[in-house]
Amino acid sequence: MSVRLNETQTIVDRMVNFFVEHEDLRTKSWFLSNAPGPLFMILGAYLYFCLYAGPRYMRDRKPFELKNTLLVYNAVQVLLSWVLFYEGYKGGWGGHYNFRCQPVTYATDPISMRMARAVWLYYIAKITELLDTVFFVLRKKQRQISFLHLYHHSLMPVCAFIGVKYFAGGHGTLLGFINSFIHIIMYAYYLLSAMGPKVQKYLWWKKYITILQIVQFLIIFVHTLQIQFQPNCNFPKSIAALLTFNAGLFTYMFSSFYVANYKKEAAAQAKLAAKKE
Repeated sequence: MSVRLNETQTIVDRMVNFFVEHEDLRTKSWFLSNAPGPLFMILGAYLYFCLYAGPRYMRDRKPFELKNTLLVYNAVQVLLSWVLFYEGYKGGWGGHYNFRCQPVTYATDPISMRMARAVWLYYIAKITELLDTVFFVLRKKQRQISFLHLYHHSLMPVCAFIGVKYFAGGHGTLLGFINSFIHIIMYAYYLLSAMGPKVQKYLWWKKYITILQIVQFLIIFVHTLQIQFQPNCNFPKSIAALLTFNAGLFTYMFSSFYVANYKKEAAAQAKLAAKKE
């Protein structure tokens, strides 16, 4: 019994030492970056509102239109995503970083700090994106609030916090770099959609955004998995494994969403067309 207890203590000690050793002192004093408590409070309030308080408040009310709010919000998200993509390019993935293995550097030179600031801004962006769901609730678009949607929006700020707190740079930032590019397209779609039916009828490319998201996670899956086969790579293999698992899970979930929402819909339309003939 004592042997098992000692083994458990050893594992816990290793985990604590790992995170203490990898704490990024450069970002420790930055807004919402020192401890996870404030983030978990935000996520708790988010889930409470979206799953309980919001639907209950809207039950006997007409949905809010929020047209001007959505126009401004989506325009800001497009701009923010563009800034993140540009900073990720200039801060590393435009030539300074190695796609096979990029260890985290805790240096304070201008390039390293540029990437660190981009990681922090990405974290803040993931928090602001919680408003996606809030707007769905206020517009009574409950069908849009799937398990995938809530899981994705809740988990991404947590992953981004870990990045800011411990790994503000290096191999794992490719996810944020690619994700920001896709979000430029995605929020541009939402911006155009918010302009009304006259514009919506020309928006035929929604399903391709989902395809881009699937491709994104496949790239990250391979990009992080290959770290395990490089004994000399100094990027933490445990973090790479976590990123690989997460990318694999999201690949499955988004692929299932695509099949359920687009493949089956296309098959139903084809069947209906055949009947008319």
